[in-house]
Amino acid sequence: MIQVRGLTKRYGEKVAVDNITFDVLPGRVTGFLGPNGSGKSTTMRAIIGLDRPDAGTVRVNGQSYHDLEAPLTKVGALLEARATHPGRSARNHLAFLAAASGIDRKRVDEVLGLVGLSDVADKRANNFSLGMGQRLGIAGALLGDAPTVLFDEPVNGLDPEGIIWVRNLLKGLAQEGRTVLISSHLMAEMALTADHLIVIGRGRLIADSSVEEFVSTASTDDVLVRARVSTDLRTALIANGALVTDEPDGALVVRRMGVEEVGRLAADTRTVLHELTPRRASLEEAFMELTKDSLEYTAQVAS
Repeated sequence: MIQVRGLTKRYGEKVAVDNITFDVLPGRVTGFLGPNGSGKSTTMRAIIGLDRPDAGTVRVNGQSYHDLEAPLTKVGALLEARATHPGRSARNHLAFLAAASGIDRKRVDEVLGLVGLSDVADKRANNFSLGMGQRLGIAGALLGDAPTVLFDEPVNGLDPEGIIWVRNLLKGLAQEGRTVLISSHLMAEMALTADHLIVIGRGRLIADSSVEEFVSTASTDDVLVRARVSTDLRTALIANGALVTDEPDGALVVRRMGVEEVGRLAADTRTVLHELTPRRASLEEAFMELTKDSLEYTAQVAS
């Protein structure tokens, strides 16, 4: 379990993290989201003791990271996949980490096999592709078989098979009862992987909720209607207080009225329905909506 309490971190006059409090619980994948410059990396660095907070505390299973014995066996982290000596082979890199943490050398071959690098274990890291380097970074995070793991953008550079592998890996770690925190900008992948979300913007906490709750916060009560002939239904909907707009493909988007009431009016007007679906925002749409006032950097649209 990770406990963050009142965490604040400044760099000069810049407040990177502003008094945020949250828990990352075991047994589920927690997604850590935020726009660029929101303070995600600073928070993750504070969790593993790389950044010292100006205020607040961070605890992993009740202890500060600096107080953990053999910390690699307590917390596994991937914050920068390419943080390896370019002249070392994958095997030597992991062997060095294992020796420094008192981890059995046999574990090196185990994680090399787990991440799919056994065949290139003796190849120098500077010859690795981006995806291979990412797998090596994941191997380092898994080396200590830690009960708590943190991954920052773990699918960067991976092909579709690798992305699915990481997704299943993270879910499997959570099912084993581990604490799993993952930061990513890939909303579609996060929607498939995370059970819970921590969302920050400009260093402040925006949301701490399940994925479903987060999406529902940004969703409307719109209903999508497709019908063989929608003229009578459209008239009835408007007469009963609904707002109706037409989609380019002929479908109707109905606001201010639920699915049940739309269905009843369709029956009353003897309208044959092809589709009657409540419209919900995607995770990406919800994220964009709820963080729109927290953007640190915005691009200008070309005219």
